Amino acid sequence: MASPIAQRLFIGLRPLSRLAPSSSFLGRANRYSSSSARLPPHERSFPAYFVRGGTSNGLVIREDVLPSYGDAGSGAADAATIQARAAAWTSVLVSAMGSPDPQHARQLDGMGSGVSSTSKICVISPPANEVERADRDVNFTFVQVGIRDGRLDLAGNCGNMISAVGPLAFDLGFGGATVDAEGGQGEKEGLVRIFNTNTKKLILSRFRVAGDPPRFCPDGDYAIDGVPGTHSRITMSFVRPAGAKTGAQNGLPTGSPVDLLSRRPGEGPSIPASLVDVSNPGVFVLGSSLGLTKKQGAEDINLQDVSKTIETDTELKATVDHLRREGASRMGMDPDTESVPKIVILFPPSAGKEADGVDIRCVALSMGQVHKAVPLTLALCLGAAAQIPGTLAAQLVAKGQSNKASTGASKGTVVIGHPSGRVDVGTTLDEADGTVLSAELHRTARVMMEGKVFY
Repeated sequence: MASPIAQRLFIGLRPLSRLAPSSSFLGRANRYSSSSARLPPHERSFPAYFVRGGTSNGLVIREDVLPSYGDAGSGAADAATIQARAAAWTSVLVSAMGSPDPQHARQLDGMGSGVSSTSKICVISPPANEVERADRDVNFTFVQVGIRDGRLDLAGNCGNMISAVGPLAFDLGFGGATVDAEGGQGEKEGLVRIFNTNTKKLILSRFRVAGDPPRFCPDGDYAIDGVPGTHSRITMSFVRPAGAKTGAQNGLPTGSPVDLLSRRPGEGPSIPASLVDVSNPGVFVLGSSLGLTKKQGAEDINLQDVSKTIETDTELKATVDHLRREGASRMGMDPDTESVPKIVILFPPSAGKEADGVDIRCVALSMGQVHKAVPLTLALCLGAAAQIPGTLAAQLVAKGQSNKASTGASKGTVVIGHPSGRVDVGTTLDEADGTVLSAELHRTARVMMEGKVFY
């Protein structure tokens, strides 16, 4: 049975029947109407959940309470649909998160808190028809809200926030199955198929359930770096995640494991970079290429010191941003879209005892800010890159990565160190053609509040 705390936490979340989503979301799931925009701010609201997913937090909202953009409920992710969603939802979601905040960048007048990992929104909806229901239980659209400019960015996925989507969709009755837990001992797990509309990719989410009828139970002894305490483990399997934005099924949009980028506009190419598209595209460069290891060896460098250096060195930050933009262009993407690709700076494992078991270290930037941990989809991309022969990541971990299967596919777990700790990413490749078959990682999540958000 779920603990009393878990029971109190989720009471009221689950509708009477799990066969189909409840017609009322928190009892108030009415479609947004144009008259809402004419109400004063203290009367404008929508129902939502405030959740933590991995090392991020933000809102989870059912799509049927937001302004319609025409093809409501569809899982399509074509450019026209993405633009229509952003246009329709801007008037509601931007002010709800406290953006734009060009002067202070703190989002004090909304639900955000001034950093990219806490300015996030998950919009969920049931499958639009029987064809969709055959391969998914819930559609999920990720929205990154610009802190200073208030721009809605729907270009990519978020691996941290998606960890909360499966359990919440299960409790809200969108669908899913109850299966025996992998550890046995009579425990049960929920299994939910999540379709991410941003990337057109499927993610399988498994999580602990308890009670009768079963509901997500956040209590457990699993810990992740960057989050205090322990919770139940959520396992996410990203199915064929390569080519999420570029279509490159081997994860290499340019066809090469290493490309040369220019350090500054107008200069010749001189900086080696691996351009990889798995789950979310990333531009990976070596810290040594940016002069970050001159005073001390790459194995001895402190990632938190690197983070501070990047944030305070305007010239270095400009170089990093230029590399990201040029990498985007090389991958056929819009360099003005800040959310994808992101740039990740790579370092070899530390020589210190505190880094035992770490295969590769990194510092990532998200939306122009140094990330305190690592965006989870970028960790997934880096873990896959470390398995792709010839990439910078693969070169750094070559000596320590020996976990290979001999059955036609290779399985490997890469332990990634970041400024807040470490994260493990498992990747399966098809040895015949290099296709990334799946990538797996573990997170924790919980609902922290449910109610109305005023905008």
